[in-house]
Amino acid sequence: MKRILVTGGAGFIGSHLCERLLRQGNEVLCVDNFFTGTRANCESLLADPSFELLRHDVTFPLYVEVDEIYNLACPASPIHYQRDPVQTTKTSVMGAINMLGLAKRLRVRILQASTSEVYGDPDVHPQAEGYCGHVNIAGPRACYDEGKRCAETLFYDYERQHRMSVRVARIFNTYGPHMHPQDGRVVSNFIIQALTNQPITIYGDGSQTRSFCYVDDLVEGLMRLMAVDGGPIGAVNLGNPVETTVLALAERVVALCNSRSTITLHPLPQDDPRRRCPDISRARDLLHWSPRVDLDVGLTRTIAYFEAQLARSAAPVRSLRQPAPQMSA
Repeated sequence: MKRILVTGGAGFIGSHLCERLLRQGNEVLCVDNFFTGTRANCESLLADPSFELLRHDVTFPLYVEVDEIYNLACPASPIHYQRDPVQTTKTSVMGAINMLGLAKRLRVRILQASTSEVYGDPDVHPQAEGYCGHVNIAGPRACYDEGKRCAETLFYDYERQHRMSVRVARIFNTYGPHMHPQDGRVVSNFIIQALTNQPITIYGDGSQTRSFCYVDDLVEGLMRLMAVDGGPIGAVNLGNPVETTVLALAERVVALCNSRSTITLHPLPQDDPRRRCPDISRARDLLHWSPRVDLDVGLTRTIAYFEAQLARSAAPVRSLRQPAPQMSA
């Protein structure tokens, strides 16, 4: 048994990770400031004596005793991280410094949840870990893109300077239950719109591609990366290498929801990537990992989750009939 800290543990991915770690017999300290995470995501875990939920902002130091650290704290959808871009950068950079400082004091392994956004709007396809990216540092997405890039640099420097054991996961588009219904990302937006028979809003002509990884597969990759021995390892892409156009995704969601929604096109947001697909060769070789959940299977599970959320109360239905503008994360 280990005592494991998960920052951002009440968020979409973090809550699934906490559940998996508990099932393995670990004690889990879940830390979140609830900016985008919710207590409801961890509701089923609260009765477990091995689970502890702590409200805390990682931009401030944290003094706890743990055996491993997963640093997932940061808003991950454009509509949320652009709401307060300065705080987003502070969360990525100062949060990394504080969690690395904690790991250094305790001499424990730490994993950073980085992102495919470090590649920006790529001119190399698919994106391998050696690609340095094509990021607009002055654009509206830069607070997240550059914050995560700086956080990665801090991890590599702590590894070299202090001989620490660090892990960096570059996470590509992930979906599944516990997604925020108004996070502005394509999967959640399309499902909410389809379930309420509202027009499906596509930004651009829908030909831009994404690769969608179900959350259970992603969590398995994170845990394998944390567990792998040796080092330095460097960044590892975690995502689904199968590309899907945004238009094709919308059509699949409409069909799976048996929806009457029509598709409407809108101008593409600034710096929205044209193509996004990981090269997961390193993950296959190093972790013996690749996604297993088929897109239709994952979408069906996610649709069932949102159906239950909509059925729980009439108030969320009213607020979700006009979803926030969709941006391709």
